[in-house]
Amino acid sequence: MFDPAQFDVAAWGEAVRYLAEVPYDVARPRLYTAHELFDARNPANPADCLDARVARHVAATGANYPEAVEMWARALHDHHIRKAMYAFLGGFDRAAVVGVMGGHALLRTDADYRRVVTLAQRLTERGRLMIGGGGPGAMEATHLGAWLAGRGPADVDAALARLAQVPGHGGADWLASAFDVRARFPRVGNAVSLAVPTWHFPDEPSTPFATHIAKFFENSIREDVLLSEAYGGIVFMPGGAGTFQEVFQEAMQNHYLTRGCASPMVFVGRRFWTEEVPVYPLLARLVATGRYRNLALSLVEGVDGALAALGV
Repeated sequence: MFDPAQFDVAAWGEAVRYLAEVPYDVARPRLYTAHELFDARNPANPADCLDARVARHVAATGANYPEAVEMWARALHDHHIRKAMYAFLGGFDRAAVVGVMGGHALLRTDADYRRVVTLAQRLTERGRLMIGGGGPGAMEATHLGAWLAGRGPADVDAALARLAQVPGHGGADWLASAFDVRARFPRVGNAVSLAVPTWHFPDEPSTPFATHIAKFFENSIREDVLLSEAYGGIVFMPGGAGTFQEVFQEAMQNHYLTRGCASPMVFVGRRFWTEEVPVYPLLARLVATGRYRNLALSLVEGVDGALAALGV
């Protein structure tokens, strides 16, 4: 029970002052935009942008176990970002929200990168809201595809050619090339996408192709949001440890119907998901033996297969 006699007014005042001094708004009322995160400054010098300043602050104060007042500040920030995100999602049919999960190390020159771009572009053009992690690799490709909705193959090829000059993330050129593509190929129409990145991994940059960015400190909240809000289904591209975690977390949510319904789980790449990482046969067997229920599994090749599995 709380004892008012033990309440330290001076410490409370110091905590309130701390909230005002952190390099982020603990009561932010809206989602971020790329221009806000990167301060609309010269993207060739991203070290002084808001995103980088907050990342340095996280590194300095501890990513996992900061002091109580810093943990409080981050919790307040994430609470308000989550409120803003739900307000944004309230303007959409939840069944139209589709997620893509895949490796952050996927290069811009990889064939799967182009596949994700094409898939996200087609889904966006058909009225779906793309949701993704908001980082590099498959996450960036998801938001790039949504950004290029309404554009023809020549524009897509030109955008990918420019990005291919900086295949992997890391360094100022990765971000600068993305802003260059944004400037050369502005959005056609009102297509939007929602990115859900995190400062928990300070070396993983956010993509500027997402129009709305819900950036969290707590990675567990971010992972839950990504999976629980993709009512229209999740496409799993080849990936690594993070993607595998997301597969089984999504399977659990569908099994228990934590959202009140099950969402399609679409695996792209037969060889990867059945031979290199035989997750799909395992899930199929668990469904067949009754250990998993309510899983709508599909194993496909390419964009057309994924669209068909999603019923689009």
